[in-house]
Amino acid sequence: MKTIAFFNNKGGVGKTTLVYHFTYMLAEKGYRCLAVDLDPQTNLTSMFLDEERLQEIYDTDHLRPTIMDSIKPLNRGTGDVTSAQIQRISDQIGLIPGDLELSLFEDKLSVSWNNCLNRDEAAFRVVSSFYRIIQEAGERFEADFIILDIGPNFGAINRATLIAADYVVVPMAADLFSLQGLKNLGSRLGTWQEEWADRASRNPESTLNLPSGKIEPLGYVVMQHGIKESRPVKSYLKWANRIPLTFHHYVLNEEDPTELSVNDDPYCLALLKHYHSLIPMAMEARKPIFLLKPSDGAIGAHLGAVKSSYDDFSTLTDKIVEKVIADDPGVATSGHLSLF
Repeated sequence: MKTIAFFNNKGGVGKTTLVYHFTYMLAEKGYRCLAVDLDPQTNLTSMFLDEERLQEIYDTDHLRPTIMDSIKPLNRGTGDVTSAQIQRISDQIGLIPGDLELSLFEDKLSVSWNNCLNRDEAAFRVVSSFYRIIQEAGERFEADFIILDIGPNFGAINRATLIAADYVVVPMAADLFSLQGLKNLGSRLGTWQEEWADRASRNPESTLNLPSGKIEPLGYVVMQHGIKESRPVKSYLKWANRIPLTFHHYVLNEEDPTELSVNDDPYCLALLKHYHSLIPMAMEARKPIFLLKPSDGAIGAHLGAVKSSYDDFSTLTDKIVEKVIADDPGVATSGHLSLF
């Protein structure tokens, strides 16, 4: 079981839509997936669940079956984390819903991060809470992959989420601000890895299950918003071809990286079209764009776009799975995980 976080500190790059489609494509390929919504905006939850199920979860004054329900005893100081309730999306997909109240946990996570330096066991329980919740839930669901959707910031919630991940995928746009954000992201990930390694070495309770804080970058996905008639516009290519050098230098910490184009960079996982015309249909049908059918309105040219999107997401998913197995060959023979 491997945990992959999708993260970019710059918002508006299509991250949640990518997580949603990637999870469904993993399921298409036979993998069991647990999606976890750790963004307080809960957009991933809204994509997976229809209005009726959303109302059942959130329209109550009592405990809600969300990630926050599992954290509340710890946040209140009345106990430790509890098992998360998993919403069944399909036979292959489970979801731990997000919660707007998750932002209330930010301050406690921030204080606890510092208190870990004092060998404070309670602080370690707080900082490792996301990791322990999702690991237990993933094992219970018999997941091959745990997929984490997190918000676009460098706050304490995202820090605790990322140290709980084995890998990180960076969705991004091809523009100036995405490149600037990539520089900040790389340095911050490195800092968090180092700081967590220092803190983990001070853990006073050997039986407490702590994350490794590996946060291995698998690569980046460029969302092709600047497309005209299936051809990238000049401004798009200008910024897109600056991504590899920036990623290798600032995220992979290569001192003198080779200059590559996005088409030649092994860390470029995909150049994904936006598929503007399919999004409204997919939202109405409550399914990924690559599973749309003529009965959903996907006819004529739309049907060709559906096929194209299936191929794009299939290739992306294969590439990510191959990278995970290359990094840890042992996972190919454990559980359900294998190359197709």
